Amino acid sequence: MSATAAADVALVLFAVLGVLGFGWRSWLQYRRTGSTGFRGIRGRIGSAEWIAGVGLVVALMLTVSAPVLQRAEVIEPLGMLSAVWIQAAGIGVATAGIAATVYAEVEMGDSWRIGVDDQETTALVHTGVFARVRNPIYTAMLMFALGIALVTPNLVSCAAFILLLGTIEFQVRRVEEPYLLRRHGDAYRAYTASVGRFVPGVGLIR
Repeated sequence: MSATAAADVALVLFAVLGVLGFGWRSWLQYRRTGSTGFRGIRGRIGSAEWIAGVGLVVALMLTVSAPVLQRAEVIEPLGMLSAVWIQAAGIGVATAGIAATVYAEVEMGDSWRIGVDDQETTALVHTGVFARVRNPIYTAMLMFALGIALVTPNLVSCAAFILLLGTIEFQVRRVEEPYLLRRHGDAYRAYTASVGRFVPGVGLIR
């Protein structure tokens, strides 16, 4: 697959994720609750909430820009990773990431949010896929980003994946887990002691 064709495929995958994972899910949330679920970047400048929010936005923008820049021939894919089988694997991983994202978002029900509002309390979801992994949406997003990095394996996509991984770790450990502990106390402690953070059995808090 040529570099420009691979970039086109990556941009189509982005469009699908945007429509299903953000557009449709936000519309469904609004229909159910009267709120889109978007909480945006919160906290004072320099706070953990602000750093995590900005980091996620920058990481996602870089992830999108990687195929755009490759399509415009501003950057080129890394030769050693440009094999067709790697690109095909990337399409499969990204597609699985989209499906997993939508599935986990639906299972989250009315508790689904993008961002954290410290003034609200939502139900602690711990059934279905959330009984196996505490943060399946983030796991799915990382799958998607990895898939894009394989479809368009250039320096920007690789840097974007590393930044996204680090930012998600920061968001979960410094923002979301403390928030959930404040809101749900012992119920959340018991949950984190038995269910992994991003993959089953890994990241337990005891």
